[in-house]
Amino acid sequence: MMERVTVSAEMTRALGARLGAELVTDDVIVLIGDLGSGKTVLAQGIARGLDIHAPVVSPTFTIAQEYDGRLHLNHLDVYRLDRVQEAIDLGLDELFEGSVTLVEWGDGVRDLLPVDRLEITLELLPPDEADDDVRRITFVPFGTWRDRARALDAIAGDANGIAR
Repeated sequence: MMERVTVSAEMTRALGARLGAELVTDDVIVLIGDLGSGKTVLAQGIARGLDIHAPVVSPTFTIAQEYDGRLHLNHLDVYRLDRVQEAIDLGLDELFEGSVTLVEWGDGVRDLLPVDRLEITLELLPPDEADDDVRRITFVPFGTWRDRARALDAIAGDANGIAR
């Protein structure tokens, strides 16, 4: 597990861009956090790192958006799904192959996610500790992501240096 702090939305995007530049086909990134914690901001950065130039918005109402860049990106928001069965009916598992997949609110469908994934939790710090743009970002690697932890630490460490 690694933890970093960003002090602005642009720093959060920059961290995402560094991560996106390192992603490979079949990578699954799970974004966890409360409303307004920065999940979509980080997703915008990841898309930037994948050389995606289209505007990236939260797919809350459409559930899924697709983007093409250096790699194909599936950006999912499973917040509105009431049951795990709905995710199964959507063919969620089929979206993980041949692309990079970002799953916002993915902690709700954790049982359907591949073992090889990176979970990223975003938290706004309490108002008495920081202003509205300061986020604590925690990376938890699973499966083969554990083998990539050193590279991930370097990516996240670069952003931490900028944030200070």
